[in-house]
Amino acid sequence: MLTSMSRIPLQTLPTFRAVATLCNLRAAAEQLHLTHSAISQQIRLLEEQLGFALFDRRGRRVVLNAAGAAFLQAVEPALAQIDEGVRAAALATKGPEQRLRITVLPSFAQHWLMPRMAKWRALYPDIVVELHTTQQIVDLKREGFHAAMRQGKGPYRGLQSSCLLDSPLLVLANPAIAQRLAGSDPGSWIDEPLLGPAERWEDWFALAGHRYKVRPVAMFNDMGVMLQATEQGLGLGLLRQLVAADALREGRLVRMSPLALTDDDGNAFWLVNPPEHAQFAPLLAFRAWLQDELRQASGALELPVG
Repeated sequence: MLTSMSRIPLQTLPTFRAVATLCNLRAAAEQLHLTHSAISQQIRLLEEQLGFALFDRRGRRVVLNAAGAAFLQAVEPALAQIDEGVRAAALATKGPEQRLRITVLPSFAQHWLMPRMAKWRALYPDIVVELHTTQQIVDLKREGFHAAMRQGKGPYRGLQSSCLLDSPLLVLANPAIAQRLAGSDPGSWIDEPLLGPAERWEDWFALAGHRYKVRPVAMFNDMGVMLQATEQGLGLGLLRQLVAADALREGRLVRMSPLALTDDDGNAFWLVNPPEHAQFAPLLAFRAWLQDELRQASGALELPVG
């Protein structure tokens, strides 16, 4: 029997979406600040009113079945629209101030964007930028972001994508190590402490004419942390030129070789946004400002700008 809209307990729909996304009742409870029991009761109530199950139970995991997947596809646009309405209403209570919400990579935010935000503020004092840093891919519509800085092979499906810059990998060292290795054959650097992924180092050495099996002393899931380790003399770092731009300009790091490793599979920096924000004035201003700043950085360091 089909259930009318009036009989669906609407308060259970955000809970359903969280459980469907996370595939775990406890994780959904933590996200929604509810008890595990409350989550279970809401899902049970929704299924009872609908007259069919939405999930298959697999141990501690719950997985959408065919009915659940179809139901999620139907209710998700409405929930997203409600979320956007709540955010718009909240912003309306804050007066004429304009707010731009962007999610960015931690390394890019810390070592390139934040040192330049005072310049942005001077140009656009009425636009407040909310920066969210993460290495994870964020659902921009669901989380209410106007845009994101991503690194990879674009363009990105379903999003307006602007390629900003393709930043190569360079071998960098702090001044003390650079002075000690000055004039040495790059092939001898295999005996130095190396920082970064083994396969990328092997690619770089191959570019230099050497076939080595590389065993780095440390690897990092964030290039900003590797930048700090390189500055502190832990070893030679294989770093993105963009992330290291200020450290190079200020002399905190030294480029050890003119060789630059590019990514054949694409690893450029992109600014992406949902199509509905394409004409959002604060985003247009931010994109133009960001492109100008990157153009200036490329002029100083000879970086190719898209």
